[in-house]
Amino acid sequence: MTHSNSWRARRRRYIHRVHARRAASADVTTHLLTRPEPRSIGTVDRGEQLVRGQFLFSGVHVTDAGQSIWDIATAHPDIMDELQGCAWLDDLAAFGSKDASALAKAWIQDWIARFGGGEDAGWTPGITGRRLIRWINHAGFILRGLSQPQEAAFLQSLARQTLFLSRRWQVTPPGIRQFEAMVGTIYAGLVLDGMQDHVAPAVKGLAATCQRQIGPDGAIPTRNPEELLETLSLLTLAWQVLSDAGHTVPTAILDAIERITPTLRALRHSDGALARFHGGGRGVDGRLDAALAASGVKAIAPPGLHMGYARLTGGRTTLIVDASAPPSGAASLNAHASTLGFEMTSGRRPIIVNCGSGLRYGIAWRRASRATPSHSTMMLDGVSSSHLAPADRLITQDDLLSELPTQVYCSRDDHDGQRQLDMSHNGYQPSHGLTHARLLQMSVDGRRLQGEDVLAAVNEPDQALFDSMAQRGDTPGLAYSLRFHLHPDVMAVLDADTTRVSLALKSGEVWELRSLDQAEMTLQPSVYLENGRLKPLASQQVVLSGRAMSYATRVRWSLAKADDTPDVVRDLA
Repeated sequence: MTHSNSWRARRRRYIHRVHARRAASADVTTHLLTRPEPRSIGTVDRGEQLVRGQFLFSGVHVTDAGQSIWDIATAHPDIMDELQGCAWLDDLAAFGSKDASALAKAWIQDWIARFGGGEDAGWTPGITGRRLIRWINHAGFILRGLSQPQEAAFLQSLARQTLFLSRRWQVTPPGIRQFEAMVGTIYAGLVLDGMQDHVAPAVKGLAATCQRQIGPDGAIPTRNPEELLETLSLLTLAWQVLSDAGHTVPTAILDAIERITPTLRALRHSDGALARFHGGGRGVDGRLDAALAASGVKAIAPPGLHMGYARLTGGRTTLIVDASAPPSGAASLNAHASTLGFEMTSGRRPIIVNCGSGLRYGIAWRRASRATPSHSTMMLDGVSSSHLAPADRLITQDDLLSELPTQVYCSRDDHDGQRQLDMSHNGYQPSHGLTHARLLQMSVDGRRLQGEDVLAAVNEPDQALFDSMAQRGDTPGLAYSLRFHLHPDVMAVLDADTTRVSLALKSGEVWELRSLDQAEMTLQPSVYLENGRLKPLASQQVVLSGRAMSYATRVRWSLAKADDTPDVVRDLA
């Protein structure tokens, strides 16, 4: 749980508490004007884990089938916000068993008893908006079988939280929490009797926020693809409930949906998952396609970068690469040092991946996952291309990125049966005098990817700095490592001559990753971090390593389907 420690933030939290207690003591009665349909998607596996008493939230893993989720939240304050948002309701509803329903009812009633009086925990606008959306989405799941007093208490709590949210969404910091606060106000205002007066101001605020925070290309400042998906889902929800209630939807909201949707399509791998960059995961299965369909926007993204990512496709193969500088300032709170890292998928099977976000597994995993070695790109001298800055006085338990690349270049050229990306960044130039350039070429049929990574000192000052750094230790030159993290389902075998790794996919495809220069090829352990898993999955990585000895060091490699692998396979597993 991250809090700002400035006096403004402390004052804001104090005023939140005042308004929460006022709202929580309001004498309101309400009923649902309509029975909402579930509009958020969870995972069956996580729902089953919760029913079995397996709790995993941001690195906290507790096994206790008889424990309330709020006991865990009280014992572990760092995950309080995550639990208070009630996204676990999506998972219980997805599992859908009688035990899951009973657990959802018990935990909601327990929340009302413990926190419904306006206590500090959970009464911030973004968290309250997220919770309201989940409670309303799954009202049918929660209310089924409740007694009349229990139903009245649930509806009264919804109304009181709506009152609080209507008074405090205006002071929510920019980002996904702000969207959740405003959309939660709109949603609750439209489905709860007596709350309609709170809708118009929130709609006006949402329209203005779309204009400020959604870029012309549908980008958001964090460059987190999964957060962009959440933003689209929230805007689509607002559009749908406003339309259903006969309200006019502001053009700014509709335009934002039209800008975001093509960008998300460009960040979709061929298996239907999102590219995993800057703290974002692949997304719940089916949610991306559901959001794209619900948007009603059929346009595809124009050529070029999409929220700073470049995309190559050929046949059944997709490749998405981080081709821009990482986010800066407050937007970099969960950003990664992943510049020029890429992911590649063949059909329904991911091959090359990033390790992913370690946020769910605790602070140590979170920091490790943000570093350059956790991405499929090149690292120099054991240093990340962007640095994790120590926490300043405004941030606790988290850190921002610093010393980012200031020049990141990307161009695309399609010719002679190849789709080509020519990229570079100067993240290592200030410290080592070297620029990292990466050339990626994919064949039209998607069967072959050729790569070339270059470390170059491009001018005299850079060459002087390189000479100084390369002569520091007993061994001349600067160590580099070029990493290709493999999805856990990929079975990798290093050939005896250590210049080729065979990669067998569960679809039956076989790919071969070859080293075309003198770099040493090794197969090493790796991890795959993904939300919904009780622990990180073991995987492997191919590493090409060596030392940069001159002003230009070139590492060439190729990744291609084996000759006897057909273009199309029947992948039903």
